[in-house]
Amino acid sequence: MSLILNRHETEKAIEAENRSIYTFRVAPAATKSEIKRAVVKSYQVTPRQLRIVNIPRKKLIYRGHPMWRSGYKKVMVYLKTGEKIDFKSEVKK
Repeated sequence: MSLILNRHETEKAIEAENRSIYTFRVAPAATKSEIKRAVVKSYQVTPRQLRIVNIPRKKLIYRGHPMWRSGYKKVMVYLKTGEKIDFKSEVKK
């Protein structure tokens, strides 16, 4: 099982990539050291800092019925100035 599930693409996250900050959704049980090893192995870059954010689940009302949108864990990977991750050469599975 892969720790890094997918790239978290929002307007704010894409704007942060200009400052060498990349955002990914990760497995709920992933730790900082495991994520760091996965980033080094997958993208051949060395992160200088990782910040993990747990997004809680949210209650919604859908057609009059209460529902829950699931929560998730995301990580912000800070790279050294000048380093980049090239997603265009990445092959989609």
